[in-house]
Amino acid sequence: MLPGLAPIAAGFAVLLYAAGLFRKHRTAIKPFKESSALVTQGLYHFTRNPMYLSLVIVLFGVAVLLGSVSCLLVPPFFAWLITVLFIRVEEAMLTERFGEAYLAYQQRARRWV
Repeated sequence: MLPGLAPIAAGFAVLLYAAGLFRKHRTAIKPFKESSALVTQGLYHFTRNPMYLSLVIVLFGVAVLLGSVSCLLVPPFFAWLITVLFIRVEEAMLTERFGEAYLAYQQRARRWV
């Protein structure tokens, strides 16, 4: 039970830090809103989607907290669903908005980890 609290806390910490970088650069946090800046520092140096990754980490922590093996299926399903419904669309929008800069960033930073 208690081991689930660590990933939940880590996930929320990652979410707050990543969202803070968006606020610092005054760019949209909400999905599908036009970005005014391409954030590539901090956690974004390693992963293009730390906010989504943080949600997967929280879901993993909840699954551990609940102590159910079947709950462990939720985080990978969520990651797949987010990729299909949000990330691919956002990547297309960012490519259109930032062009070569975003394409180069895609080569440097992985989608997840």
